Amino acid sequence: MANRLSEEEQDLHHMKSAAAEFYRLNRVPQELERALNQLFIHRPEDIHGYLADYFKKLCAAPRISRLRGKEVYDARGQLSIEAEVFCIVCNKEKSMSSAAVSSLSGPKEALLDQQRAADVRTAAQWINEPLSTMLKGTNPCEQSEVDHILSNFFMARYLEDKDIQNKEKEELGSPSEPEVVPSSPLPAPSKDKKSVDKGKKSTTAEKQFPPAEPPEAVLPGSLAIGSVSLAVAQTGAKIQGVPLYRYIAALKNREDPTPFHIPVPLITLLSCGKTSTGKLSLLEEVILIPQAGQRVKQIITKTLELQKEMMRIMNTSTKHGAQAVLCDSGVLAVSYERPEQPLDLITEACSNSGLALGTEVQLALNCAAPELMDYTKGKYEIATGVLKTPDELVDMYQTLVSKYPAVVALIDPLRREVSLKHYHFRVDVEQWEKLSNVIGDSCLLLSDITDKAKAPPLPGVRGHILKHTQETTVSDLICIASEMDGLVMMMTTCSEPCSDDSLSDIAVGLGLDFVKLGGLSGAQRMTKYNRLISIEEELSQQGIMASKEKHPPPHCSMREQC
Repeated sequence: MANRLSEEEQDLHHMKSAAAEFYRLNRVPQELERALNQLFIHRPEDIHGYLADYFKKLCAAPRISRLRGKEVYDARGQLSIEAEVFCIVCNKEKSMSSAAVSSLSGPKEALLDQQRAADVRTAAQWINEPLSTMLKGTNPCEQSEVDHILSNFFMARYLEDKDIQNKEKEELGSPSEPEVVPSSPLPAPSKDKKSVDKGKKSTTAEKQFPPAEPPEAVLPGSLAIGSVSLAVAQTGAKIQGVPLYRYIAALKNREDPTPFHIPVPLITLLSCGKTSTGKLSLLEEVILIPQAGQRVKQIITKTLELQKEMMRIMNTSTKHGAQAVLCDSGVLAVSYERPEQPLDLITEACSNSGLALGTEVQLALNCAAPELMDYTKGKYEIATGVLKTPDELVDMYQTLVSKYPAVVALIDPLRREVSLKHYHFRVDVEQWEKLSNVIGDSCLLLSDITDKAKAPPLPGVRGHILKHTQETTVSDLICIASEMDGLVMMMTTCSEPCSDDSLSDIAVGLGLDFVKLGGLSGAQRMTKYNRLISIEEELSQQGIMASKEKHPPPHCSMREQC
C-alpha cells in the first residue's frame, strides 16, 4: 500500500512539475499577475468581463480553418454562389463572414438555367474542396497572399480549360482562326455624310465594318474567386475591428488614410434601353449627377421628389405620356421612341421642381452601344427599325449634347472592340477619336473596363467603369483603381447579391469620386445607399471626412476632365 501511494505521489509530483514548466514557458503566472493587478487598479463592475477582454487580446491570431460555398439567389432570382469563411478563434471554429459577388451576365446574356446551375455547382466545388484546402491555416489579414493563391488557382483552371478546348478542336479537325489583315488602308471617315433614316439610302459609300469578336467565355466556377476574396477581406476587417472601407483603404495606401471622402452617388432616373417596352433602345440609363457638397440623404430626398414630379407629368401630360414598368436596376423603364423624349421629361420636371438643370443637377447617359450593334449591317439599331452608321451615331451624340448641355458624360457610346489581332481596333479608334473631337470639350466619355482592364486605351476616354464581378479579387480592384488614369466609377450590375452592402465600403475605401448604385427602389440597392449614409455619418462624427475645399467636387472634376 505504501509503495502504491509512493508511486501515486511521484506521478503527482511529475505532473505538477510538468504543469509548472508549461505555465512558465507560456508566461501564464506573469500574465495572471498582470491581469489581477490591472483588475484591482480599474475595479470594473463586470470583473469577469474585464478579465475576458484582457485575455482575449493575448489570443493567437485567427487562421482560416475552412471555406464553405453554398448556393444562393441573386437580386434577379437567379442562382449564384456565396462563400463563407471559418476561422479558429480561441480554440473554437467560428463563422467569420460570407460574401457573394455579381455575375457578368446581364439580361441579354443570361445563362440558361441548367448552365447557370452547373456553373454555380462548379464554384461551390472549388470553394468546398481545393480552395478550402489551399487557404487552410492562412492568415485572413494577409489579403495579398490570399488573392495571389486565388488568382494562381484560377489561371491554372483557365489554362486547363483552354487545353481541353484546343484538343476538342483538333479532334474535330477545326482549322485555327486565320488572322484578318486589311488589304488596303481603311478610308478616312466622311465628314459630309448625313444621317440615314429608315427607308432612305446613303449617297456615300459606307466603309466595310469588321465583324464582332467572339465574346470571351466566362470560365465556369469563376464566381468562387471574387466571392472568396471579398469574404476574406470582410473577415480581416472584422478581426482588426475596423469597417471594411477602412480596411480596404489601408490595403490600398499601406496605412489608414485620413481624411476620407464620400463618393458622389449617381442615381439612375430612367431606362430606355433594349429591355424597355418602347421603340427606343439607345439610352440604357439616364443618370442624375447631383450637385457636390450635399449629404447623401439630401441627394436621395431631392431625387425622390424629382421622380415624383416625373411620374406626375407622365400620368397627366399627353406630350410625355408613356408606359413605364419597374426594371431590374430599380428604375422605371419608359416606352419612348426618340432620345430627346426622356431628356425633355427630365428638363420639365426639374423646372417644375425648382432644380437648375446644368448647375444643381447634371446628367450622364449610359448608352450601352455595344449591345445595339447589328453586325450584319454594320450599324447601331438605336430604336426599333432605326439604324445608324457609326458616323451617324457620332453626329447624333453631338446634336444631343449641344441641345442638352446638362448632359456631361456618355458611358459606352460606341462599341469597345479593341483587338489588335484583327483590324477592329483601328476602325473603332476612328469613331472614338471623332466623338472625342466633337464633344470632348463639354462631355466626358467613359467606358466599362470590367472585362477589358488590360486592353489598349480608347482615344478620348477619360473615365472608366469598374464592377466587382466573377474572378475579380479585392487586390485586383485596388490595383485597377490605383493604376487607371482618369476618373474611375464603381457600378452595380443587374445580378447583385440581395443583402450585400460591401460595394459602398469598397467605393469609399478605394477613394473613388463616384459610385452608381442604381435606382431608388429595391432592398438590394437601398441597402447600399443606407450603408453609404452610415459611412458618411460615421466619418462626420469622427471628424475625418474630407472637406469639399480640400477635395474638389466630383461633378466639377467631371467638367475639368472634359
